[in-house]
Formats: sequence, C-alpha cells, structure tokens
Amino acid sequence: MDDQPIRPAATIIIVRPAAPQYEILMLKRTQSAVFAGGMYVFPGGKIDSSDYDSRLQKYLSPLAPEQRLQQQALGDDWQACWVAGIRESFEEAGILLAYDKRGAMVDTFNTDLLSARDRIHQGQIDMLTFCERHELTLALDQVHYFNRWVTPPGRPRRFDTRFFIAQAPAKQDHQHDGGETTDSLWISPQQALSDNKQDRFGMMRVTIKQLETLNAYPSVEALLTMIKGQKTFEHYQPSLPKS
Repeated sequence: MDDQPIRPAATIIIVRPAAPQYEILMLKRTQSAVFAGGMYVFPGGKIDSSDYDSRLQKYLSPLAPEQRLQQQALGDDWQACWVAGIRESFEEAGILLAYDKRGAMVDTFNTDLLSARDRIHQGQIDMLTFCERHELTLALDQVHYFNRWVTPPGRPRRFDTRFFIAQAPAKQDHQHDGGETTDSLWISPQQALSDNKQDRFGMMRVTIKQLETLNAYPSVEALLTMIKGQKTFEHYQPSLPKS
C-alpha cells in the first residue's frame, strides 16, 4: 500500500464556547468507510478541482491581517484549501461558514440552502454556483489555518490534510449527513481524550494528537488568540509504529 496516491484535503476543527472548557464538533464515520470507518473525526475531505476556480475569488471574504502568514504557509493552494474546508463542513456537518448578501453570518437555513447542501454533496453543483445563486461570501476571515498532516505510508487511503480552526456560527445547529457520517456531537477535548482511553470513543492517531494540543487551552477565546498569533505552522509526516 506504500504506493497509494496522496490526496490533498482540508479539515476544519469547529469549536464553540462551553463550560468548563469548550467543545469541538465531531462526526462519526460510517462503519463501512474504507478510511477511518467507525471513527470520530472533524468535518473534512479531499480538495476538488472546482475549489481552485479563480472565479470564486469574487465570493471570498478578505483575509484578516493576521491571516497573511497563514496564506503564505498554504502556498499556491491557499484558496482551494480554504474553500474545500468550508465546503466539507457544510456537506458533512451542516455548518455553513459564510456571509449573506447583507454581510451577516448565515444563521438559519431555508429549504433552498438545505437542498443545495445535498446537491453539493452529490457533486451536482460546485461552490461557485452555490455562492452565485444564494449571494453568499465564504467567511475565510473566520477560518484560521492551524497545521498540516500527511497520512503515513501503509494506510488504505493517504491524505495531505490542512487543518483549520473556526468558531461555529452562534445560531447554526449541526446535522451529520446520514451517509458518510452516522452520528455527531459536541464534546470537549478533555472528554474526548478521556473517553478514547476507555475505548468508548474511537479516533485516529492524528485526531488524538490534535486534541492533545487543543486540550491545553481553557476556552475558545484562548484558542483563537493562539491561532491568530501563530507564526509557524507545523507539517507532520508521521510513520506507522513498527509491529
């Protein structure tokens, strides 16, 4: 399996305030999935060719000043990475990180938006068409690049994944897709790690490592302060443990 192609991917770790720490949105992959079957994961997936479409730039929010280093770290693929992360969060979790035509964060979904989610998921429309039809601007300024992980050789699927962090829109509620994902919940990093150690919350190694890092922060505010001030972006290329 060492010759498996490495597919570019993007994932958004979606967080919200909660006591006593904060919570992260996690989805359970269907048991039959080739990759991470039955595991709890963050919303994400592979980058599509349409995510690179230069016409999308009209529908992207300006980056915040502190995101210029994030953009540089992402390199030439910066647009596709951000767009794919936002698209996958909408497809898989029903969280849409976008502004409406008034410039306000989208907070409720009408029937048209719910239908569009299904059509995007099925590949019937791309993000350019979606933004044009619904007069949306993707909220890149709310989505911060965190780090990059490459799946080790030997796995059935390999990804080069850029991880982002974003706070969930206050009035939106998540909804797993019922296909690729069969359950979803908000859980604190501390609780997820504790449940994993007791074999009650299956996760991949990369997910555990991310949560171990995030567990050091007591609140959403502390986490976002860290990510906005980040000057370097780790690039992890782990190998499988030798048996």
